[in-house]
Amino acid sequence: MSPELINLIIQATGESLYMVGLAALIGTAFGLPLGVFLATSRKGELFAAPIVNRVLGAVVNATRSTPFIILVVAIIPFTRLVAGTSIGSTAAIVPLTIASAPFIARLVEAAIREVDGGLIETASSFGASPMQIVLKVLIPEALPGLLLALTLAVVSLLGYSAMVGAVGGGGLGDLGIRYGYQRFMPEMMLAVVVVLIALVQLVQSAGDYLARRVNRRLRHR
Repeated sequence: MSPELINLIIQATGESLYMVGLAALIGTAFGLPLGVFLATSRKGELFAAPIVNRVLGAVVNATRSTPFIILVVAIIPFTRLVAGTSIGSTAAIVPLTIASAPFIARLVEAAIREVDGGLIETASSFGASPMQIVLKVLIPEALPGLLLALTLAVVSLLGYSAMVGAVGGGGLGDLGIRYGYQRFMPEMMLAVVVVLIALVQLVQSAGDYLARRVNRRLRHR
């Protein structure tokens, strides 16, 4: 493989990391509080609002049920409004964020619901407010599960970032399509796949390591 193609792979990898990194941060900023609310807003829970819970749950499910490639095309006007363009790595962050936020919310909800209800009752008996229970009980106790959930979200975003290359999103997916498929360069397609596998393994390993460390600290408190 020529130095020019290697440089293209390096550049495309940087674009993919840029897309995934920002989308993960913004998606977490929206998905984490949304997931906590979904986990604590059913009838009789900390922030009881069953009607709002059902409405938000339906919106989250609808977004998650939409195939990503269709979502990318459907929100092109919104992407253009937010990013000023509908192509390129920066524009791809918009659909990636919209796809990741509800996914992260459901993962966070599941992790929060795994926390022992007895801890909530104990905190309430000591006069802790609902927000204090969330910040000092639920999130710390659910932290290993939250880290694994965010790891899964980032891994999924890596796959989505490759898919968005089909509509001019840039990154490794775009490189694989333009060179590996359209220009009949199987070595480029193979290189893109290898880089994506390596990134997934790296992210998964890092997430597993952090979750194990946090879990050990919780057990030894």
